[in-house]
Amino acid sequence: MKLYSYFRSSAAYRVRIALALKGLNADLIPVHLLKNGGEQHSRTYQKIHAGGLVPALQEGELTLTQSLSILEYLEERYPTPTLLPKDIEQRALIRAFCLTIACDIHPLNNLRVLQYLTQNLEIDGQAKDDWYAHWIHLGFANLEQQLHQSNGQYCFGDQASFADCCLIPQVYNAYRFHIDLSAYPKIQSIYRHCTALPAFQQAAPENQPDAN
Repeated sequence: MKLYSYFRSSAAYRVRIALALKGLNADLIPVHLLKNGGEQHSRTYQKIHAGGLVPALQEGELTLTQSLSILEYLEERYPTPTLLPKDIEQRALIRAFCLTIACDIHPLNNLRVLQYLTQNLEIDGQAKDDWYAHWIHLGFANLEQQLHQSNGQYCFGDQASFADCCLIPQVYNAYRFHIDLSAYPKIQSIYRHCTALPAFQQAAPENQPDAN
C-alpha cells in the first residue's frame, strides 16, 4: 500500500489518522505542494492523480483519490478496528459531520484557493487571513452544534471514528493560522484528547518525513 501525501494537507492527514488507528502500514510518498512549483503539478504525479491533489492511495492495481472515499475503502477492506458504529443513524450523523468539513469548510481554505486569492486576485495577507477565519468560524459554529452530545473525548460515541479523522486536521490548520477557537469548547476538548493518543501523534504533520 502506498500513500501519496503532503505533511500539511488536511485531506492526507485524515487518511494518515485512519491508517494509524487501524494499525495499517503504507509506504508514504511525499508530494510537496510548494517545492519545485508544486510537485502535485508534475507530469509524473498527474499520471497518478489527474486532478493534481493529495492524497492518493494505491493498493495493488487500485488507485483511490478523495480522502473520504479512501476512508470508506479502508473501513470496508479492513473492518477491524471499526471507525464507524453499527447504528445506522450514528453512521449517518458521522458522515454528515465529515461532509461539513470536507465540503463546506476545507475547499474554501485549501492551498490552491489561498494561492488564487493572493496571486490572481492580488489580495493582501491580512485579507487572506480574514477570508480564512470567516469560513472557519462559520463552519466551526455548525460543527460545535453537531457535537452537542459528544463526551468531549471523541466526536461521536466512546471511540474514534471518521469524524475525529476529519476534525483533528481541520483544527490543526485553524491553530496554525492563529484562529481563536475559544467559542468552540467541544471542538477544543476533542482536539486535546485525540492529539494525546499515539495514533493521532503518529499521523501528525510534524512527525511526517517531509516535515523537515
